[in-house]
Amino acid sequence: MASVIIAGVGSYAPTRIVTNEELSKTVDTSDEWIRTRSGIRERRIAAPEETTSDMAVHAARAALADAKVAAADIDLLIIATATPDAPLPSTACYVQHKLGIPDHATCFDISAACSGFLYALEIAYGQILTNRYKRALIIGSEKLSSVTDWTDRATCVLFGDAAGAAVLHKVDQPGIGILGSDLGADGECADNLYISAGGSKRPADAKSVEERAHCIRMNGREVFKSAVRVMETVAREMMEQ
Repeated sequence: MASVIIAGVGSYAPTRIVTNEELSKTVDTSDEWIRTRSGIRERRIAAPEETTSDMAVHAARAALADAKVAAADIDLLIIATATPDAPLPSTACYVQHKLGIPDHATCFDISAACSGFLYALEIAYGQILTNRYKRALIIGSEKLSSVTDWTDRATCVLFGDAAGAAVLHKVDQPGIGILGSDLGADGECADNLYISAGGSKRPADAKSVEERAHCIRMNGREVFKSAVRVMETVAREMMEQ
């Protein structure tokens, strides 16, 4: 029985570092407050001209090199992001072009927030295992600074910018690689973490910009409770399997 393995990984983080001390100068917070509640000491912030696809390409090149695979050998590219370069085309198309991945490759974006990379991993795993594709490149890339309200203490301390990538392919050896996964979604919690404007529900206009409605809003307490409960349950189920 065949298995799907992660053959190579890569990551990229922008050079600019914003510390908790820096944030405490602009919002009502402190290094101690942030660290005790999140464990975060600093976050990386992309340059204004640096895009989600730029960061994705950096991480992808590192992953390809680690896997000793050429971009020309990739036939499936999945980008997980909630901060695409633009609504259209997909960020995957930009990355495909920048990397030189062949135009016969399947390339698309998915949006699943924090769990996006895991969704990409699951999709690629299934497609490779059924022999639909041979080699997949999956990338999680976010420029969350572009949708962060830097006056909102509840969110600005949590988010930063970076990208991570992995190359997957099949091997004829059972019991190694990706052994199992379990994904789910709970739309009832949609109002706990969201961006209210910029989509078809509320298109961008002067008022939405003035209200900073294009920025992330979060009910941190509810997100934390839900995340801890669900992750514990899923982790136990996976270990039992």
